[in-house]
Amino acid sequence: FSGTVASGSVRPGDAIVVAGSGRTSKVKAIVTKDGSRPRADAGEAVTLTLEDEVDISRGDIIAAATARPEVSDQFAAHLIWMHDDALLPGRPYLIKIGTRTVSASVTEIKHKVDVNSFQKLAAKQLALNEVGVVNLATQQPIAFDAFADVPETGAFIVIDRMSNLTVGAGMIDFGLRRATNVHWQALEVDKASRAAMK
Repeated sequence: FSGTVASGSVRPGDAIVVAGSGRTSKVKAIVTKDGSRPRADAGEAVTLTLEDEVDISRGDIIAAATARPEVSDQFAAHLIWMHDDALLPGRPYLIKIGTRTVSASVTEIKHKVDVNSFQKLAAKQLALNEVGVVNLATQQPIAFDAFADVPETGAFIVIDRMSNLTVGAGMIDFGLRRATNVHWQALEVDKASRAAMK
Protein backbone atom coordinates (compact mmCIF):
# COMPACT_ATOMS: atom_id res chain seq x y z
CA PHE A 1 0.00 0.00 0.00
CA SER A 2 1.51 3.30 -1.15
CA GLY A 3 1.25 6.60 0.65
CA THR A 4 3.05 9.30 2.60
CA VAL A 5 4.03 9.02 6.25
CA ALA A 6 2.08 11.88 7.88
CA SER A 7 3.76 11.76 11.29
CA GLY A 8 6.07 9.62 13.37
CA SER A 9 7.94 6.71 11.83
CA VAL A 10 7.34 3.13 10.72
CA ARG A 11 9.57 0.05 10.75
CA PRO A 12 9.16 -3.57 9.62
CA GLY A 13 7.52 -5.56 12.42
CA ASP A 14 5.41 -2.63 13.68
CA ALA A 15 1.81 -3.49 14.59
CA ILE A 16 -0.59 -1.34 12.56
CA VAL A 17 -4.33 -0.78 12.30
CA VAL A 18 -6.53 0.49 9.49
CA ALA A 19 -8.31 3.30 11.33
CA GLY A 20 -11.70 3.05 9.58
CA SER A 21 -12.22 -0.73 9.60
CA GLY A 22 -10.25 -1.69 12.73
CA ARG A 23 -8.32 -4.40 10.84
CA THR A 24 -4.89 -5.08 12.28
CA SER A 25 -1.67 -6.46 10.81
CA LYS A 26 2.10 -6.00 10.94
CA VAL A 27 4.46 -4.25 8.54
CA LYS A 28 6.39 -6.87 6.58
CA ALA A 29 8.61 -4.52 4.54
CA ILE A 30 9.05 -0.89 3.54
CA VAL A 31 9.71 -0.40 -0.17
CA THR A 32 10.84 2.75 -2.04
CA LYS A 33 12.15 3.44 -5.54
CA ASP A 34 15.64 2.90 -4.11
CA GLY A 35 14.81 -0.51 -2.62
CA SER A 36 13.82 -1.80 0.82
CA ARG A 37 14.28 0.42 3.86
CA PRO A 38 14.68 -0.35 7.58
CA ARG A 39 12.63 2.73 8.54
CA ALA A 40 10.48 5.52 7.09
CA ASP A 41 9.89 8.90 8.71
CA ALA A 42 7.31 11.70 8.41
CA GLY A 43 7.14 13.24 4.94
CA GLU A 44 8.50 10.22 3.08
CA ALA A 45 6.50 8.54 0.31
CA VAL A 46 6.77 4.76 0.67
CA THR A 47 5.04 1.48 -0.07
CA LEU A 48 4.20 -0.79 2.87
CA THR A 49 3.90 -4.54 2.47
CA LEU A 50 1.79 -6.10 5.22
CA GLU A 51 1.91 -9.62 6.63
CA ASP A 52 -1.84 -10.17 6.16
CA GLU A 53 -4.35 -9.59 3.36
CA VAL A 54 -6.11 -6.43 4.52
CA ASP A 55 -8.69 -4.42 2.59
CA ILE A 56 -7.41 -0.85 2.40
CA SER A 57 -8.61 1.75 -0.10
CA ARG A 58 -7.77 5.32 -1.10
CA GLY A 59 -8.20 7.72 1.80
CA ASP A 60 -7.75 5.15 4.58
CA ILE A 61 -5.26 5.92 7.34
CA ILE A 62 -2.81 3.28 8.54
CA ALA A 63 -1.73 4.01 12.11
CA ALA A 64 0.20 2.43 14.93
CA ALA A 65 -2.09 -0.01 16.76
CA THR A 66 -1.34 1.80 20.04
CA ALA A 67 -1.89 5.35 18.67
CA ARG A 68 -5.11 5.28 16.65
CA PRO A 69 -6.66 8.43 15.21
CA GLU A 70 -10.25 9.29 16.04
CA VAL A 71 -12.95 7.93 13.74
CA SER A 72 -16.20 9.89 13.78
CA ASP A 73 -18.86 11.44 11.58
CA GLN A 74 -19.03 14.62 13.68
CA PHE A 75 -16.34 17.03 14.79
CA ALA A 76 -15.72 20.63 15.87
CA ALA A 77 -13.43 22.83 13.79
CA HIS A 78 -12.16 26.33 13.13
CA LEU A 79 -13.30 27.33 9.64
CA ILE A 80 -12.40 30.24 7.37
CA TRP A 81 -14.95 31.00 4.64
CA MET A 82 -13.53 32.00 1.25
CA HIS A 83 -16.54 32.57 -1.00
CA ASP A 84 -18.89 35.47 -1.76
CA ASP A 85 -21.94 33.32 -1.00
CA ALA A 86 -22.23 32.94 2.77
CA LEU A 87 -21.89 29.61 4.56
CA LEU A 88 -25.30 28.43 5.73
CA PRO A 89 -25.74 25.62 8.28
CA GLY A 90 -27.42 22.54 6.84
CA ARG A 91 -26.33 23.12 3.24
CA PRO A 92 -24.47 20.09 1.79
CA TYR A 93 -20.83 20.53 0.78
CA LEU A 94 -17.88 18.24 0.13
CA ILE A 95 -14.92 18.21 2.46
CA LYS A 96 -11.50 16.85 1.51
CA ILE A 97 -9.28 15.67 4.33
CA GLY A 98 -6.03 14.11 3.16
CA THR A 99 -6.98 12.05 0.11
CA ARG A 100 -10.53 11.35 1.32
CA THR A 101 -13.49 13.35 0.01
CA VAL A 102 -16.87 12.99 1.73
CA SER A 103 -20.20 14.79 1.75
CA ALA A 104 -20.66 17.00 4.82
CA SER A 105 -22.60 19.90 6.24
CA VAL A 106 -22.17 22.42 9.02
CA THR A 107 -24.71 21.52 11.69
CA GLU A 108 -24.05 24.53 13.91
CA ILE A 109 -22.07 27.75 13.91
CA LYS A 110 -21.04 28.06 17.55
CA HIS A 111 -19.60 31.57 17.07
CA LYS A 112 -17.50 33.62 14.71
CA VAL A 113 -14.15 35.09 15.71
CA ASP A 114 -13.20 38.75 15.33
CA VAL A 115 -9.74 38.44 13.75
CA ASN A 116 -8.57 41.73 15.29
CA SER A 117 -9.68 41.27 18.91
CA PHE A 118 -10.28 37.46 18.94
CA GLN A 119 -13.66 38.20 20.52
CA LYS A 120 -16.36 35.56 20.11
CA LEU A 121 -19.38 36.91 18.24
CA ALA A 122 -22.80 35.34 17.71
CA ALA A 123 -23.42 34.28 14.11
CA LYS A 124 -25.96 32.41 11.99
CA GLN A 125 -23.80 32.42 8.84
CA LEU A 126 -20.21 33.08 7.79
CA ALA A 127 -19.50 35.67 5.11
CA LEU A 128 -16.39 36.06 2.91
CA ASN A 129 -13.12 35.92 4.93
CA GLU A 130 -14.91 35.36 8.25
CA VAL A 131 -13.58 32.79 10.71
CA GLY A 132 -15.88 30.71 12.86
CA VAL A 133 -15.97 27.75 15.21
CA VAL A 134 -18.42 25.20 13.80
CA ASN A 135 -19.70 21.65 14.22
CA LEU A 136 -19.61 19.49 11.09
CA ALA A 137 -21.31 16.21 10.26
CA THR A 138 -20.04 13.92 7.49
CA GLN A 139 -22.00 11.33 5.54
CA GLN A 140 -19.51 8.59 6.43
CA PRO A 141 -17.22 8.32 9.47
CA ILE A 142 -13.71 9.54 8.74
CA ALA A 143 -10.39 9.10 10.52
CA PHE A 144 -8.64 12.25 11.71
CA ASP A 145 -6.41 13.77 14.36
CA ALA A 146 -6.74 17.16 16.00
CA PHE A 147 -4.89 19.78 13.93
CA ALA A 148 -2.83 20.69 17.00
CA ASP A 149 -1.53 17.10 17.19
CA VAL A 150 -1.07 16.16 13.50
CA PRO A 151 -1.70 19.00 11.02
CA GLU A 152 -1.55 16.65 8.01
CA THR A 153 -4.58 14.65 9.17
CA GLY A 154 -6.36 17.50 10.95
CA ALA A 155 -6.72 20.01 8.11
CA PHE A 156 -9.45 20.02 5.46
CA ILE A 157 -10.92 22.09 2.65
CA VAL A 158 -14.60 22.69 1.86
CA ILE A 159 -15.72 22.27 -1.76
CA ASP A 160 -18.94 23.49 -3.36
CA ARG A 161 -20.80 20.49 -4.80
CA MET A 162 -22.11 22.34 -7.87
CA SER A 163 -19.17 24.52 -8.96
CA ASN A 164 -16.35 22.32 -7.54
CA LEU A 165 -14.74 25.50 -6.15
CA THR A 166 -12.87 25.52 -2.85
CA VAL A 167 -15.05 27.70 -0.63
CA GLY A 168 -13.50 27.18 2.80
CA ALA A 169 -10.65 25.67 4.79
CA GLY A 170 -10.57 24.36 8.32
CA MET A 171 -8.68 22.85 11.21
CA ILE A 172 -10.23 20.07 13.29
CA ASP A 173 -10.32 20.79 17.01
CA PHE A 174 -11.83 17.55 18.35
CA GLY A 175 -14.32 14.80 17.56
CA LEU A 176 -17.84 15.14 18.95
CA ARG A 177 -17.84 11.83 20.81
CA ARG A 178 -17.72 11.25 24.52
CA ALA A 179 -15.24 8.35 24.50
CA THR A 180 -12.09 8.71 22.40
CA ASN A 181 -10.69 5.35 23.59
CA VAL A 182 -13.49 3.28 22.00
CA HIS A 183 -12.57 2.00 18.53
CA TRP A 184 -14.19 -0.21 15.91
CA GLN A 185 -12.98 -3.78 16.34
CA ALA A 186 -12.70 -6.14 13.36
CA LEU A 187 -14.30 -9.48 14.33
CA GLU A 188 -14.06 -12.85 12.57
CA VAL A 189 -17.27 -14.18 14.18
CA ASP A 190 -20.32 -13.05 12.21
CA LYS A 191 -24.01 -12.80 13.12
CA ALA A 192 -24.86 -16.23 11.64
CA SER A 193 -22.13 -17.96 13.69
CA ARG A 194 -23.40 -16.37 16.89
CA ALA A 195 -26.97 -17.45 16.08
CA ALA A 196 -25.80 -21.03 15.43
CA MET A 197 -24.10 -21.16 18.87
CA LYS A 198 -27.43 -20.33 20.53
